[in-house]
Order: sequence, then structure tokens, then C-alpha cells
Amino acid sequence: MNTAPKDFHSSAVIGGIGDILVHDWVYEDAKTKNGYNFKPIFQPVKSLLQGTDLLIANQESIPGGEKLGISSYPIFNSPFEIVDAIMDAGVNFLSTANNHALDKGEAGILISISYFEKKKLPHVGTFKDEKDQQTLRIENVNGIKVAILAYTYGTNGIPLPEGKNYLVNIIDKKKILLELKRARSQADIVILSLHWGIEYMRQPTEEQKELAKLFTNGGADVILGTHPHVLQPIEKLRTEDGRDAYVVYSLGNFISGQMWDYKDIGGMFEFKVSKDIIENVKNIKISDIQFHPTFVFNQNLHHYRVYPLKEAYQKGMIDHSYNEIMQHMMNGVK
Repeated sequence: MNTAPKDFHSSAVIGGIGDILVHDWVYEDAKTKNGYNFKPIFQPVKSLLQGTDLLIANQESIPGGEKLGISSYPIFNSPFEIVDAIMDAGVNFLSTANNHALDKGEAGILISISYFEKKKLPHVGTFKDEKDQQTLRIENVNGIKVAILAYTYGTNGIPLPEGKNYLVNIIDKKKILLELKRARSQADIVILSLHWGIEYMRQPTEEQKELAKLFTNGGADVILGTHPHVLQPIEKLRTEDGRDAYVVYSLGNFISGQMWDYKDIGGMFEFKVSKDIIENVKNIKISDIQFHPTFVFNQNLHHYRVYPLKEAYQKGMIDHSYNEIMQHMMNGVK
């Protein structure tokens, strides 16, 4: 006897945060007698981050560990403990495609991936071999299949080793469109992390806008932008196939040693995905678009903490108000 398939209703809260970029001031502040402890840095925003079911961060500085030599700008290498700290705070997925991906060469990529695997932390953007690069990252979140792709404009002029182009995903329109199509055929929602734009510019370039239209029309539901180190606005786009897609042109720095001129302001982009299947008809909806601005505070390069911006403003840590930043970010979301 055949029974009719049951209707399905589920939802998930998904978040994205910007650059985890560990400058020397930050790791020196986190140094302990037997390693590093970055966990206190994220304590003021931990409850905010843990309100998501899936939280994606851009791991900008390679966490290659102490054997490779901990280092800062321009060639970064971070302690493994930064990974432990962001996971403790609520991050459960990493984008690793950025201009610092090759700072420690192939060794840095392989060691960091080995650590992610040890911690069972999924990631996309850097890969250990061709098979790894060809494997779609699809997270099952409350029964909703979320595909995540990540690409960077380049690697600071450091060439990919010969025959090993798979190590880092570089932005290539044709390849990305093919991957978006593949992802759409297997997932309910597709998130694309793009390392793009111009550093310290608070508005997207024409190229970013063109790529956003191309890739949302090509299948991306959400684009999470990184690289400029400052916040760039969120925009809602209507795709050619009738979907509402959202682009955060830049999520800014979530934690870094950079200061002033908006470089110490980041935040978490948050949205809800609903999945309903009624009589074999599937409906996916993105709603409840939110942005939660954050501020990186320090006292003379010590006691680094990430605060909700509203709290930092009320405590007199910063001159930029919550309202100012929200207006900057949310005007394009109607």
C-alpha cells in the first residue's frame, strides 16, 4: 500500500561574518604561558553569534600553527587556537579563499586544512587536491541543503605552484557559473563567498555590482563579500528567474589589528531560510534580513574584544552610532 509523502516544513537561521585577520597585536594579546587563548575576544558577541544554525566566517589569515612561524602583515600565519576560539563563539563553517591564502605556500594550506579536519570544521575555498576541490560543500541545516562556494580575486601576486591550481579557488566567471548551476541542482539554497573589491572603499565598485548581477542570475541566493576591510552595503536583487537574492558587498573586519576609518567595524549578516514541501511542491523562501554591527575594541593594543556596536557606542568606545552604520548597510534592502 502506497502512502502519500508527508509534507515538510523547516527553517534555519544563517549568518555570515567578515575577516578573521590576526595581526601581531592581536596574537600577542592572546599569548599565554603555554599557547594562545583568543576566546575572551569574542565573549561580548558570543550570544549573538550562537543565535544562528549555520555561521560562515572568512578565515583571512592562514591558521598554520607555530611550527610554520606565527607572523603578521604582509605574510600572515596564525596560531591554531584562533580556530578553536571562533568555533567556541559559534562559527561552524569557513570560507578560506582570500588574498592571503598562499602566504605560507602549499604547506600553510595543507596544515590548516588538516587542522580544520581534526576539528571537524567544514571549509571551502582552499583544497588539498583536485578531488577535494571538485567536492561540493553542502551543509544539511535542519533538513535544508545549503551549498557554499568561495573564490578570491587573487593571492597577492604569489603564484599557485605549477600543476596545483586546485589549492585556491580564483574568481573565473565561467567556472563559477558552472559551479553555481551544479550547486543549484543539488541544494535548496546557494551561498557564494567572494573576496573582491578595493580595500578601504565603503562603496562597491562597478565590477562588484556587475559580478553580483551575473552570479545571482547564475544561481547564487546570497553573496557574502569580503576583502575591503570596511563595511559595504547590502543590496537586494531580483534575479531573471524571479528569485530575491541578497548581496553583502563587504562584511568588513570581524577581528583584526586594524583601527580607525571604519576598519574596526564589522558585523554579522543574518537571514532566515524556510523550506516547505506541500504535495511534492517545494518552496524556498529567504526572509528576516538583519545586520548586527560590531566593533573591535582595544586598550593600547591590549585586551582586544569584539562588542556589539550599540554597546560600544553607549560605553563611549566609538563615535560612529548604530543608526549611522545601519543606514549605510540597509538602505538597499527594501
